[in-house]
Amino acid sequence: MPGASSRILGFGVALGGGLVIALAIAIVIAARSALLGSFESSAAAPTAASVSCPAAAPKQIGTVHVPAGPIAGYCQDQLINAAHIINAARALGIGTHTQAVGVMTAMGESSLVNVDHGDAVGPDSRGLFQQRDNGAWGSYTDRMTPFTAATSFFTKLVKVPGWQTMQPTLLAHTVQVNADPQHYASYWPAAVAVVEELSGPVPN
Repeated sequence: MPGASSRILGFGVALGGGLVIALAIAIVIAARSALLGSFESSAAAPTAASVSCPAAAPKQIGTVHVPAGPIAGYCQDQLINAAHIINAARALGIGTHTQAVGVMTAMGESSLVNVDHGDAVGPDSRGLFQQRDNGAWGSYTDRMTPFTAATSFFTKLVKVPGWQTMQPTLLAHTVQVNADPQHYASYWPAAVAVVEELSGPVPN
């Protein structure tokens, strides 16, 4: 029968082995976490600061001078569409704050790309503002012409009671009648940056 010293020695060996195994498992978990964290970081959507735009000469779109970009992560093709929105607002006597509401809405609807398709919810939606083919937004050509689509948007916007003082995302939601009233809120800072660069200071 083993003596007390043998039992103590056996317990110590078992304990030591268990610690070694636990340490090895911890190292494996840490390494896996580091690897996954690195992968997730590299797969994340690019930030505005990381966007690089193709070299391009500035363009004059109506009253707006459009650089190559980026501005708030948007390049010239997208900024040209923002310029059309600004020009439409200016033609209606609408100032920079509400110009930014229009740009924000188009960012949230189409990323400032004049898309010729809709989605599962609105398969007939078209253009910068994803306007539906329901008679409220004009013809297909109207909805696919940025200046005209923006004019339709602002014409409806200024009929909203209290539009001058509404929160931007709620005002856009009221015009667009989308599902989430807060959908556009995250685009507001970028819209302000774009409008301030292309049009002028945006008051609070």
